[in-house]
Amino acid sequence: MLPEGYSLRSATAADIGAIRRLVLSAFLDPTQLRWQQFWVVEQSGAVMACGQLRQFEGAQELGSVVVEKALRGQGIGSAVIEHLIAQATQPLYLECVGKGRSQFYTRFGFEGVDWKDLPPSLKGKFGVGAIAHQFLRLPIFCMRRLG
Repeated sequence: MLPEGYSLRSATAADIGAIRRLVLSAFLDPTQLRWQQFWVVEQSGAVMACGQLRQFEGAQELGSVVVEKALRGQGIGSAVIEHLIAQATQPLYLECVGKGRSQFYTRFGFEGVDWKDLPPSLKGKFGVGAIAHQFLRLPIFCMRRLG
């Protein structure tokens, strides 16, 4: 549930600049940002958070969930995640950096999944992170949602 004064809506073409700014501010991958896949949270007409649901063959990816730094901890990101989960029509996966983030996503029914167990359509996308995790011991995790 969003705090009073905030609303969640599907993104429009006019939101792409704000989406790109949020994604870059979180040091996330800014490639393949298609506004049609995003939902945004706005307050007084300003985009304050975003998240996307990307379509792959036999799977979907929850990604690019970002909340303005000053607004974190108020449940806005959780509301975006819950909405994206409700919109998902196929098995849902994500890739995240950091043990804290992976633990955060377990609250929403996600669990770690080995790269070899990913659907073929996601192996290429998540492959670099899986290699970095295995050989460089970077805290990059592939996750899937149960249920």
